Amino acid sequence: MSKETKYTEDNIRSLDWKEHIRMRPGMYIGKLGDGSSADDGIYILLKEVLDNSIDEYVMGAGKTIEISIQGDKVIVRDYGRGIPLGKVVDVVSKMNTGGKYDSRAFKKSVGLNGVGTKAVNALSKFFRVESTRDGKSASAEFEKGNLTNQDSLDETSRRRGTKVSFVPDDTIFKHYKYRTEYVAKMLKNYVYLNPGLTILFNGEKYFSENGLKDLLSDNINEGDRLYPIIHLLGEDIEIAITHSKTQYSEEYHSFVNGQNTTQGGTHQAAFREAIVKTIREFYGKNYEASDIRKSIVSAISIKVMEPVFESQTKTKLGSTDMGGNLPTVRTYINDFLKTKLDNFLHKNSDVAEGIQRKILQAERERKDLSGIRKLARERAKKASLHNKKLRDCRVHLTDSKKDRNLESTLFITEGDSASGSITKSRDVNTQAVFSLRGKPLNCYNMSKKIVYENEEFNLLQAALNIEESLEDLRYNNIVIATDADVDGMHIRLLLITFFLQFFPEVIKEGHLYILQTPLFRVRNKKETIYCYSEQERRDAIAKLSGKPEITRFKGLGEISPDEFVHFIGDDIRLDPVMLDKEKPIEELLSFYMGKNTPNRQEFIIENLKVELDTIEEEL
Repeated sequence: MSKETKYTEDNIRSLDWKEHIRMRPGMYIGKLGDGSSADDGIYILLKEVLDNSIDEYVMGAGKTIEISIQGDKVIVRDYGRGIPLGKVVDVVSKMNTGGKYDSRAFKKSVGLNGVGTKAVNALSKFFRVESTRDGKSASAEFEKGNLTNQDSLDETSRRRGTKVSFVPDDTIFKHYKYRTEYVAKMLKNYVYLNPGLTILFNGEKYFSENGLKDLLSDNINEGDRLYPIIHLLGEDIEIAITHSKTQYSEEYHSFVNGQNTTQGGTHQAAFREAIVKTIREFYGKNYEASDIRKSIVSAISIKVMEPVFESQTKTKLGSTDMGGNLPTVRTYINDFLKTKLDNFLHKNSDVAEGIQRKILQAERERKDLSGIRKLARERAKKASLHNKKLRDCRVHLTDSKKDRNLESTLFITEGDSASGSITKSRDVNTQAVFSLRGKPLNCYNMSKKIVYENEEFNLLQAALNIEESLEDLRYNNIVIATDADVDGMHIRLLLITFFLQFFPEVIKEGHLYILQTPLFRVRNKKETIYCYSEQERRDAIAKLSGKPEITRFKGLGEISPDEFVHFIGDDIRLDPVMLDKEKPIEELLSFYMGKNTPNRQEFIIENLKVELDTIEEEL
């Protein structure tokens, strides 16, 4: 008989606010991460502070927000009303304390639970808040949520507003760094949703005059738009719509009260339903929903009284009601589109004709592919039952319809040895593995038909569940894990081409990454250091005394599962695949994958020279 575990009063603990946040940070900010993903914790910290400044602007106080990120220190300064001076400490250190519970002051606020800045405070090794109003200022400083300094009221000539400075705690956010691209995207969304607001980030200005119309303008090149962007405005709703000439799947940007709902929710589902209903009624044709929405690129923003989200990070709306005396979210959006979009199409016959041509083209393509798609789906279904190409994770094995988990990851590997190492090392709860067989096909300039005819592409598409829309994507992170040699680099390029050609929104929305694995292992009897570059190798040799053992990893298959667990666990290093908005996708694909061999050779040689010069300088 096993010994009974003692259970007494000594086992009962009461955590204070900061201890609980630091012990369970995921409950407050979602995942942690290192800044390689747009939804990593360090960006949520910035967002939580920014949301308060945005709410001030929405309430008519302060038209400019200044942000500085230098290294690991973040500073956010707004020119709103300023925190009431006697409550500066309370609002950043007492749970369930804030002004947003008073609906008179914050009617349709982003943050409603009084937790945001408290989480930032608790998860920062340095946190300072300063408020200025009525010619006086008050400030307080904290370390990991503990008050370290508090200044009494001082007379000042500074403009009113709030200034928050913080440095994320590197014992929680390990090896982190802020990526300018992710911060810039966040700030652009803020100004799209708040026309007239100016945000200055490290001296660069972000501003929008046309709201969501500007968002689509920046996300889809004019030459790729089937027709000029339709921009519809209402009191609590804004919608922008166009169709892409080249993109296959649907792309949505959705927002609630200024929050980017990256996983959609009731409002996005209502919009997808309403646009089908409106189009059918306008043309008097019972078109297939998939034909109407194929290649659509759109954005929707609504304002809801006291919205209910399905997670603390507010990425999916759960509310079914608009609040107040308004109807349900579904009815509200449907009525709005039925009136506004229908009126627009009646007044703009050229756009209406263009949309109808696009629908009919999608219909023809669907019918042409119907037989192939049916066979492809059957093959994918059989493969999922009998094939080991996909080793799924429990979050999906238990419920295939479960909402996408922020931590869910699919590793795409090449070869049995590499996939075997990752499979044995992975976290089976959230990490899945898809094994490629040899090099994928170069699908540049090919039609969507090839996705169904090619076994590798068909099974990958089925594993990701992205045939119709990114909304159904099963994994939040898609990680290409190949060897760091010529063949591995080629496979990476071919996979990126596949996504750019058929599913560019996977990259646009920040779901695709490259796994970085160590090139060297440097160790002695006491310590082992894994090195990801020549410089790290030299630093490791200098650090370890004597003559350490140096191993050069030639491929992922050479790394044992016991070691691999470090590289896909807490210390995982990911490089996000990002698009240069200045270069159209067609131009990128044409250069790297097209028949421009001399130009590409010259590019490779020039860049190789730069790399060799850098190595020589280091030596």
